This record gives sequence, structure tokens and C-alpha cells, in this order.
Amino acid sequence: MIVALALTYAVFAVLLNSVGTVILQSIESFQVTKVAASSLEGFKDLSIAATSFLLAAQLPRFGLRRAMIVALALVAIACLAMPLFPGFWTTRLLFLAVGVAFGVTKVSVYSFVGLLTEDSARHASLLNVIEGVFMLGVLSGYWIFAAFIDPADPGSRQWLGVYYVLAAASLAALALLAVTPYDESAVDEPAASRQGILRKFWGMILLVFRLLSLSFIAAIFCYVLVEQGIGSWLPTFNHELLGLSAPMSVQAASIFAVCLAMGRLGAGVIVRRTGWFPLVLGCLAAMAILIVAVLPLATAYHTQVTSWADAPAAAFLFPMIGLVMAPIYPALNSAVLSSMAAKERPAMVGLIVVFSALGGTIGSRIVGQVFATFPGTMAFYVLLIPIAALAAAVTMVRKKSVR
Repeated sequence: MIVALALTYAVFAVLLNSVGTVILQSIESFQVTKVAASSLEGFKDLSIAATSFLLAAQLPRFGLRRAMIVALALVAIACLAMPLFPGFWTTRLLFLAVGVAFGVTKVSVYSFVGLLTEDSARHASLLNVIEGVFMLGVLSGYWIFAAFIDPADPGSRQWLGVYYVLAAASLAALALLAVTPYDESAVDEPAASRQGILRKFWGMILLVFRLLSLSFIAAIFCYVLVEQGIGSWLPTFNHELLGLSAPMSVQAASIFAVCLAMGRLGAGVIVRRTGWFPLVLGCLAAMAILIVAVLPLATAYHTQVTSWADAPAAAFLFPMIGLVMAPIYPALNSAVLSSMAAKERPAMVGLIVVFSALGGTIGSRIVGQVFATFPGTMAFYVLLIPIAALAAAVTMVRKKSVR
């Protein structure tokens, strides 16, 4: 079951974090504006938010494994539609389908982590592994997409062939889940009346208004705003400001994914010695320092860079922000979820996904608007504001959890 969950999560990692690459290719292939291209993040994240909000508390009744199987089937169909019916609206519908499917899948995966572990230490360890696999999927996604982009003609639509591979991967994960039954009785619930369903839904809403939940949600929102703002626009930043070719722009952005994967896989060891709060504050300080120190090195190139030897230092240094950013998300999630009863976790995960999605949408939109209006580096300097807000929210989470 752990292998099945990891493979499913890896498939979604490739698709969800292809937004930056697809933004770049949509601008080239479908001749859309930057502002229009930034709407892809909204189609993905708002559908994640809506699905999680409406269905998270009800998924245990339907069956977590069954829900993931349906989600993967939807993704496979959407992937096949991309090369068969190419166009920007098909691209939007793809991310809509991926968002709906991931809203279901993330709640199911996080709930399964609680079923598969017996204490908070093992919960944190498995959650870091699952999130680490997710980031390895993100990393592989950059290279998979780059392999299908024509460097001589970035506007060519041959890159759409990548979706045949992703449809096959979705079906493989679906098959593995289908042949791997698991006892879900700890979170399963008998069929309920309409009043019972509404009561659970209302209970999920009331969960938002706890002071600890409010602080935690604010922290998650700010974190994802920063992560998605960087991840979605890094390929465009590399291409337009640093002068890298389209394939190199996507490949260089994979450094960000490598750093996120390394940071999350290593966080499980570090957090045992430091505790989650000092680790998170240290990471936030390091993020701010990197932004201020590295972005001045990013100067506009007037000729296209086609060799790694000629690539500017900023192409390698700025994505390393992922290394210090990575431990924050799983540390916050584990601190809250491991203290909750198994039956409460799906509702809380639903709230996490909702506000993560909203943060991702707003982050991409802000960076896209700033990219279209001001010089490229300014778009990333703006992210210092949510980093400061995140530090304040994390401090509040610490105070409320101790109290």
C-alpha cells in the first residue's frame, strides 16, 4: 500500500508541478498572454480547494482507496485529451481535472498515513518520505517535459506527446491500487442520513475557527503562496530574464525540485534534534537571505544561452531556496495531524488542501501580474512579504500549541 500511495503521489507531482512548464509552452504554442497563462494555476488550485472543502469529510464513507482509483481514471482521460484535442482550453480543463482528482487523493493519502503508522514519530517519518517521493516526482517531471520540447522550435506542439506517458503512469498506479486491498475500518463510517452528513460538514467548517487552526491555516497559506509563486514562474524567469533556451529553462528549474526533495528527505533527521519550531524559523530566515543575496545577480541577457557553461550563476543559485523551504510544509502538517484522532484527520487535511490551493493560486497570480508589469526580479522580491507573514503565523502556531 505504501508503494501504491507513493506511485500515485508521484504521478500527481509531475502533473501538478508542470504548471510552470505548461505556462511557458502555452505562451509559445498557443500564443496566450502571461496573465491568461497564469489562470492555469487557478484552474488547478481552485478545483483542489473546492473538492477538498466539499468532499473531504465524506471520503471515508465512499472508501479512500476507491476514491483514489476514480481520481486516477479521471486524470488518465484528461491526459489523453491533451494531444488529441490540443488547445489552451483543453489545457485549462486538464488542470481542472487534475485539481479535482488531487483534492480527493491528498485527503486519502494523508488519511492512509495515519492508518499505516502507530505513533507521531512514525507518522512524521512516513509523511516526510511520501512528501519526499512527491518532490522526486516533481524533479522527474521537469526532465520528462523537457525531453518532449523541440529546442529548435519551442512553439512546436510535439511537447503534447508527454501526456501519453503520463496517462500510462496514471493507469499503472490505478492498477496497483486496484489489486492492493486494505482495511479502512478505523476511518470508515456507516451510511449516514442527510442530517449526519450536514453535521460533519458543519463540524469541518467550525474547525476553521479554532485559534490554533486559524494560525496553522495562515501559515500553510503563506508557505504555498511562496512555493507556487517560485515554482510556477521559475521556467519563465529563466527563459526571459536569464536568456536560457526553453528546454534549458525547464531543466534549470528542476534544481528547485531537487532541493525541495533533499530538504524534505533530510528534514526527518534534523527535526528530531532541533524541534520543528527552531527549524522552521531558521529556514524562513535563510529564504529571505537567499532572495536578497541572489536576485541582484540576475541581469537580463540579450542573447539566448544554449550551453550550461554560459548560464548565469543565478540560474543555479536561486533555485537552491528550495533546500531551506522544503522542511516547513511537512513539519507544520505533522505537528497538527499527529495530535488528532484518526476520524478527525480527513476534515483537517481537507482544510489544509483548501488553503494550500488558495495560496498557490494567489501566489502564481501575484507573480504573473508583477512579471507582466515590472522587471522579472521584482516579482520574486515581492515574496519577502508573505515570508514575513509566515514567520508571524508560525510563531502564533507555536504559542497556541504550547498553550
